[in-house]
Amino acid sequence: MRLTHDEALDLATAAARAAGAGEATARALAEATVAAEWAGSRAVGFAHLPDYLDGLRSGRIDGHAAPEISFPAPAAVRVDVRRGIAQRGFDEAFDAFVERTRSGGVAVLTLHDSYTVGELGYYTRRLAQQGLVALAACNATAQVTTLESGRPVFGTNPLSFAAPTTGARPFVIDQASSATAFVRLRQAAAEGAAIPEGWAVDARGEPTTSALAALSGLLLPFGGARGAHIAMIVEILGAGLTGGHWSIDAPHYAEGTTSPAVGLFVTAFDPERLVPGFAARLTAQIERLAALGVRIPGSHLDITALDIPEALVAALRAGA
Repeated sequence: MRLTHDEALDLATAAARAAGAGEATARALAEATVAAEWAGSRAVGFAHLPDYLDGLRSGRIDGHAAPEISFPAPAAVRVDVRRGIAQRGFDEAFDAFVERTRSGGVAVLTLHDSYTVGELGYYTRRLAQQGLVALAACNATAQVTTLESGRPVFGTNPLSFAAPTTGARPFVIDQASSATAFVRLRQAAAEGAAIPEGWAVDARGEPTTSALAALSGLLLPFGGARGAHIAMIVEILGAGLTGGHWSIDAPHYAEGTTSPAVGLFVTAFDPERLVPGFAARLTAQIERLAALGVRIPGSHLDITALDIPEALVAALRAGA
């Protein structure tokens, strides 16, 4: 079903309100959901929204929690979302974070006690739209193992980087340290599709290409030990430096009544302090790489409308 931007925003806001979110939380969640769709990150757009709605109804998300924002250092912003959502905490700290980054040239934001952060690129992209370079890391419920361990030890632990360009879109990379994101695995299982080798293991710890079998198993890091090392770096940033739960200690985001209480780490800096004309310089380099056949993240996207599955729209409207 094709929706306008405002229709999609109103649909997501109404669904969040009906699930128990206060106005500020509902709006923050809706804006992030719609932004993910426009960015081409559909797996963490409307497809992920029902997880939030279930979290609100079950109590895993406090839909009325107001974030507590503090400033432990001139170039640091700390946000306790108090079992709420990271999107609202980031929204309310955003202006202060940008101001501190521009004032000192660099700043750090840490956020903890959160439900899943949704699309990680949402946070870095917004900073790049302000002319800043940003790097973000977050952890999540442990759903990733290593072939040596056989136990859930890491979250999908994504990493995102964004930088301003002279074009309409900033340059954004947003990828999990696991071979795929859990929401993509779940989508493949729903469609009855096979998954590539190296994505996951089944309940017995055996590598599998069955998405359905993988749902009762665990994901694998990309690139073997190298991907596991990236997951560990992200874990130290996303949980260790924020005070959020380590992934291995985080309650499941889709089960029970307790928040995963994980963390988000974001650092941003003003590139103009280092290289005047950075955006134009980066744009020229991206164009040169593209001419050499390098795949540029996001270059394949040409989204001109929001097309949401009709069954999902109907379910959201019914719930709202």
